[in-house]
Amino acid sequence: MFVRTYLRASTSQQDAERARGDLERFAQERGLKVAAWYIETESGTSLKRPELRRLLADCQKGDVLLIEQVDRLTRLTAEDWSALKASLSERGVRVVALDLPTSWLMMTARADDFTGRMFEALNAMMLDVLAAVARKDYEDRRRRQLQGIRRAQAEGRMRGRQEDVERNAAIIGMLKSGQSWNSIVKATGCSRSTLARLAKRV
Repeated sequence: MFVRTYLRASTSQQDAERARGDLERFAQERGLKVAAWYIETESGTSLKRPELRRLLADCQKGDVLLIEQVDRLTRLTAEDWSALKASLSERGVRVVALDLPTSWLMMTARADDFTGRMFEALNAMMLDVLAAVARKDYEDRRRRQLQGIRRAQAEGRMRGRQEDVERNAAIIGMLKSGQSWNSIVKATGCSRSTLARLAKRV
């Protein structure tokens, strides 16, 4: 059995390999060896993840995709989750997650055809439930963050980025004196979009 392990964190400030030890122990306890690791720092809301794409390209029929939690694999919309499931199904890959005990049986159970199909159906249903929960958790957190920002703005606690008045006055003076945009950008480090905005004041 070829076990491929996928580890993901959303930002570079998070440790994508945090759960590596737990996954190794889980496999060892079942007499399995992790043959390949796929580690990346990308949002789980996107299908455009380089390591996930590489994993899918490497997979063969019967491989196990081992993850810590379902939300490490997906915080996708329902449409994108369906697309990812279809890709896994086409390749004959079985998803096993530490937070989904029904999936553990997929690694070691030897069952007759009927029982095997029952396990697969149950596991697929539970995966869908946890995928939906992961997406809802993401949307809830985004909504709460936006509510917090709006409240802070309304109360005057968040004013946004303040204008660098002294620098902008100098830039306007350079524009009035006829200096080229390229020379101003080089001298001040401002962006061309900022320069375009300030040029309207001249």
